[in-house]
Amino acid sequence: MCDLSVRWVQRLFFGVLGVLSLGLGSAQAQVGAPSADANEVYAAAQRWLDSSLAQQSGDLPLRMEVVVGQLDRRLNLAPCQQVEPYLPPNVRLWGRARLGLRCVQGSIKWNVFLPITVKAMGPAWVVKGQVPAGTVLTASDAMTMEVDWAENRNAIVANQADWVGKTATRLLSTGQALRQDMVKAAQVFQTGAQVRVVATGPGFQISGRAQALSVGVVGQSAMVKMANGQVVTGTVSDERTVQVAL
Repeated sequence: MCDLSVRWVQRLFFGVLGVLSLGLGSAQAQVGAPSADANEVYAAAQRWLDSSLAQQSGDLPLRMEVVVGQLDRRLNLAPCQQVEPYLPPNVRLWGRARLGLRCVQGSIKWNVFLPITVKAMGPAWVVKGQVPAGTVLTASDAMTMEVDWAENRNAIVANQADWVGKTATRLLSTGQALRQDMVKAAQVFQTGAQVRVVATGPGFQISGRAQALSVGVVGQSAMVKMANGQVVTGTVSDERTVQVAL
């Protein structure tokens, strides 16, 4: 499994728009009408998208696919010598999206939206069997399979170390790809528990006992009360240890 930044992959698609304009700029027919010219516009869009993604994806562990939808056949758009694609505000080229098409050179200016679906097929961890909410996940709870990373807006948990030992936030079912909203760090101690505090400073490290004033979740902050009554905040590193930076 490769550690891949999903945001980096999403940025990849924005460079496609400039290339796509080359395929659409020569359209001179009524784009919304069910004609051979309209079909060529769709085909050109698909070809340019596929070609651009193939050239730019390189060695990424994702196989990019773009499915171009259909404009409303009831549209009867005026002839246009140059169609310009653009990305509408708050729309990402990831999963189900839409591409704006506007006529910038024609007797009548128009603006329509073309539905598209961007798929990012790649390896992910997929749940085996039913995992009840609150269960601490083990390595046997999931296996690797190819899934569509872009099917859901929540990011895939790509590395096994990022979910083993964490808790399921809800019921997980067979075939679900593990995503960040499905797991959370496990609570390892309760308020009032006795814990070990390790304080680290420039060139030194000291440790001592303390009482937890809040629950402990690995990777998150917790308040503890030292034997001398001092209250400090540190980061929970395991079920018995709180790290404090001085």
